[in-house]
Amino acid sequence: MQFGVTIASGAQPWQIFQQGADGTAAIHLKGRCHRVRLSQELPLTFRTMEDRRLTVVKARVALEATGEDIVPWTMCDFAGEGWEITFPHVPAGGPYRIETYMEYEGWDGLSCTRGDMIHQIGVGDIYVIAGQSNAAGRAKGPVEDTPDLGVHVLRSSGQWDLATHPLGDTTGALYTGHYENHNPGHSPWLHFAKRLSRELGYPIGLVPCAYGGAPLRWWNPDENGALLRNMLAMLGEIRPKAVLWIQGEAEGFENSADTYLARFERFVAAAREALQAPRLPFVTVQINRCMTESNERLDRQWGIVREAQRKAWHTMDNVLLVPSQDVALYDFIHNSAQGNLVIGERCARAVLAELFGKPYDWMAPEIESAVRKAPDTVEIRFSRIRNWINPYDVPGERLPIDAEDDHGLIRPLSYSVGSDSLTVVFERSLGPNARLHGMWRMDSGACIPCDCMRLPILSWYDFPVEEG
Repeated sequence: MQFGVTIASGAQPWQIFQQGADGTAAIHLKGRCHRVRLSQELPLTFRTMEDRRLTVVKARVALEATGEDIVPWTMCDFAGEGWEITFPHVPAGGPYRIETYMEYEGWDGLSCTRGDMIHQIGVGDIYVIAGQSNAAGRAKGPVEDTPDLGVHVLRSSGQWDLATHPLGDTTGALYTGHYENHNPGHSPWLHFAKRLSRELGYPIGLVPCAYGGAPLRWWNPDENGALLRNMLAMLGEIRPKAVLWIQGEAEGFENSADTYLARFERFVAAAREALQAPRLPFVTVQINRCMTESNERLDRQWGIVREAQRKAWHTMDNVLLVPSQDVALYDFIHNSAQGNLVIGERCARAVLAELFGKPYDWMAPEIESAVRKAPDTVEIRFSRIRNWINPYDVPGERLPIDAEDDHGLIRPLSYSVGSDSLTVVFERSLGPNARLHGMWRMDSGACIPCDCMRLPILSWYDFPVEEG
């Protein structure tokens, strides 16, 4: 038996508490207390009110680095044979520690007054990681992405910990709904969280719930929803700041891209409803390329998913979108560790700008108009070109933009570059009802046109060509 004050529930080492709108979090603790003098145990059973009057349990929140008070020593309330306390307004910051102790009348210097402590807790923001393998992280290449005291992770074991790769470590897992059949590796989210913690000045918590290979139907409660239920179970009472989402590769292989947008809308609505957060932000990543053998059907599926992700950004409230199709791969489909750093940085800049009002120009350029200038020529203009368009001077036939009309696909032949436009000459004249697909194929190639020194252009699919 432990003597003195013991903490039974309410916090654990490395835990992050989600702050509220006022920049604070409430921490509620419960525990027990036992007196002892030398070898004689005198458990506190509080048989009379006099016992309670003569015994005091106190707790405080201290800054881990210096030991100074964040919340000074505060008397706890007795409940049954134990004690409890609520710190109603612990300010954003940390790492903190919680300390407890006991004092009572008649203490003679030999009796026990010790109390439990909980170390390395913090108050800040919590982000839940959802999607499939590129959200979970599969890269194994060497890159420096060291732990930081300001970033903690809730492991699948149900225990909070210092965040280290792989975030989705399944050792001792209690939450097995996203139990990986392969060891995960490097992901974008440690770098993401470090950027936020350092700029915002308080700790960040991560809750990984992504599962490799998971199609959207495993998240959508109207179809299967098992992964949504697993995520909600793992979060418990946590109300996260946002959801970090990379998913969609599975839809290409399942031939279910046509309904992706509607099903994604349903999943988002269900998650927001369950978490009682009607405007919960979703930070999404337009899926990268896949290098395995492809065909036109697969290419179209991947293009439709990417277009659905682009439309979700424009049509859904509080959905953000960053590109990834320019970053290096680790294998045929998984982003490399170096690429994950880039994705994490882009997501961090999006969150800092949209959720915290920081002055980051995070939005990628995208197609704005397509106008026929000649029977075989289309001028494509792009929004948000801050510098100049860089197509890497690839030959015309390698430009990852195709036209399509009622007679089929039409490859580019040549192009010229304007300050915010590409004028593309195609292999033949475009018929009526022509439309354009850009960076749409499963493997669009390594050279994705970009706003030079800034961001790649977002992929699009089935964009109509206007008559000039």
